[in-house]
Amino acid sequence: MKVAIGGPLKVTFRPWVEGLENIPAEGAAILASNHLSFSDSFFLPAVLDRKVTFIAKAEYFTTPGLKGKLTAAFFKGVGQLPVDRSGARGAGEAAIRSGIQVIESGELFGIYPEGTRSPDGRLYRGKPGGLARVALATGAPVIPVAMIDTEKIQPPGKVLPKVMRPGIRIGKPLDFSRYQGMEHDRFVLRALTDEVMYEIMKLSGQEYVDIYATAAKRQITDAAKAEKEADKAAKAALAKAALAKAEKERTAKEQTVREQKEQAAREQAAREQAAREQAEETRADRDRPAS
Repeated sequence: MKVAIGGPLKVTFRPWVEGLENIPAEGAAILASNHLSFSDSFFLPAVLDRKVTFIAKAEYFTTPGLKGKLTAAFFKGVGQLPVDRSGARGAGEAAIRSGIQVIESGELFGIYPEGTRSPDGRLYRGKPGGLARVALATGAPVIPVAMIDTEKIQPPGKVLPKVMRPGIRIGKPLDFSRYQGMEHDRFVLRALTDEVMYEIMKLSGQEYVDIYATAAKRQITDAAKAEKEADKAAKAALAKAALAKAEKERTAKEQTVREQKEQAAREQAAREQAAREQAEETRADRDRPAS
């Protein structure tokens, strides 16, 4: 896959890299990266000589049929590890177990502390579970990584990528041996995660937002939904106003027609009355005896 995918990626997009010397030639390490695009999991392994194992939902590996087999082969080839999310605590515990297995095998384990892609290019609060617990359970060094401009290559919803140069900055390994044996202390998990996110922020230059990316996505979705509902309500109000205006104009037109008919009837009646009076006068003049 490094030849089939990594080679063409490097030739086509020519990613620039800083800090490759911080990746150990051998031995286990955790690569903690920001997450801007689906392509992050391809660009980072492409520029490294060593294999990087990321985690992916198990459905990518168990879908039946030819398409499912091809998808499974692809994700296995690019170093994705299936995670069964059906357990009592879902993907969190499964990801931790998978990460520990990768580290115990002496390999590189890739993880996105934000838990999901950034919805707007900013850096969001890291989740204190997977990263911190794997690091403390294994004692492996944590290497902060910053993906740069990958969200511009293939934004969410876009099928065809834009050819441009993304960047990758790799920071110095972080040692958290001082927290060894404290993997069940939530304050330690939070402190470790925040320290890693701070290093990622310095490497990436992103604006930091102290909420989870999942919460930000909900806010964006809710705001879009509210905007859609407001637009729908505005259109309904305009339609109602247009209908009321049309009804008012129709009523006014009918009133005008009615008044015109009544006026015509009055004028006709007046003409008929004048004709009768004229006829009466003529008859009276004719019947009047001559003097």
